[in-house]
Amino acid sequence: ERFETTSEAMVELRKSRGLDKNGNLAMPLRWFNQLVVRSGLKFQPLRWFGMSAGAGLVAGLAYWRFVGGPGPAVGIAALILVLGPIVWLKMVAGRRMKKMSEQLPDALQIVCRSLEAGHPVATAVSLVAREMPDPIGTEFGMAADEVSYGMSLTNAVQRMAERAGDPDVELFVATVRLQEKTGGNLCELLKANTTTIRERQTMRLKVKAASSEGRASAMILTSAPFIVMSGIHVLRPEFYGEVIDEPLVRVVFPILFVWMAIGNFVMRKMINFKM
Repeated sequence: ERFETTSEAMVELRKSRGLDKNGNLAMPLRWFNQLVVRSGLKFQPLRWFGMSAGAGLVAGLAYWRFVGGPGPAVGIAALILVLGPIVWLKMVAGRRMKKMSEQLPDALQIVCRSLEAGHPVATAVSLVAREMPDPIGTEFGMAADEVSYGMSLTNAVQRMAERAGDPDVELFVATVRLQEKTGGNLCELLKANTTTIRERQTMRLKVKAASSEGRASAMILTSAPFIVMSGIHVLRPEFYGEVIDEPLVRVVFPILFVWMAIGNFVMRKMINFKM
């Protein structure tokens, strides 16, 4: 509503997602640009790194206060400053991709019903944008706007797959490209697509159930040291207070955190099954 034309709104929407006015990646770091686009968040780097700097400062001061040693405290603050936005964007992008994958079968059903009613493919895509919520509605809406302003349907859905980063969306795009080149009944192809995607989602749920024990063990092993240390510090403050100023303790504590991070990485690899 703030813009006079849909074209201006589309350009502004692209820029807010970290793209240029033509819908291409605008940043030199391609992997970071893809991460920003797939997160679906408004591109606000100053705010992200400001929040990360605040969290790093708090963590560094807490380490300096309770453990001691300016060197490790500065290292912890710098690590959180650099990795904080990246880890957060990965988490947001992962949740968004998961939600989009869950919404995709319903979106394809809407496309099929629209095609069966005699509408062209571009109209069916715009119908998904009107009927479905974010994130699938937003991505289909951007694709529909690009088609309305002269881009071919194949290129529009290809860009949608690049923005989404989800393999199920890429399967839909591959189906559209195949139908455009070879012909055939697109509605029947999309119905088969929907069945395949639902079966893949069922398999993912089975894998998640099979790895639930490993994930629970990882959470327990990660939280147990902090819970035990907090309990001991509350019940017997002198237990750590008498040795906290020892040089060896100040060296060992950072090593323990690094070792814990390595253990979490190994456990993640053990329970993160690829399909």
